[in-house]
Amino acid sequence: MILSRKCQYAMRAIYEITLREGDWPVKSAEIAEAQAIPPRFLENILAQLKQGGFVDSKRGREGGYMLADRGRDVAVGEVIRFVRGSLVPVHCMTKRGEGRCEFEGDCPFHAMWERARDALAEVYDNTTFRDLIREREQEQD
Repeated sequence: MILSRKCQYAMRAIYEITLREGDWPVKSAEIAEAQAIPPRFLENILAQLKQGGFVDSKRGREGGYMLADRGRDVAVGEVIRFVRGSLVPVHCMTKRGEGRCEFEGDCPFHAMWERARDALAEVYDNTTFRDLIREREQEQD
């Protein structure tokens, strides 16, 4: 499963906002620079993350972005699903049934695809952005 740049940028934005928790609100220009995200693209992503309830914003000269629920520890999987959709490794596993398989109901790969999906979900859903920050800090020590 390859994550789109948009999804990666959304994750980087949440990471940077979480990293700067004591300095909220964080200006989008600071997020863009720190995480190498094109500023115009970031604005669209932040608007989408705000709609999804992940971030909140404050207008004005002293404005910027912060996590919408300060006490909540956001899991990486939540952001991926919000931006990308499901974690399925192949289209035929989606509920929309894109790319219906001629072997539906008798696919020799189905159980393996389910295990792959579940393994990804296990990692993404049990990793929070604060976990990533702690891991990075431990690596730097």
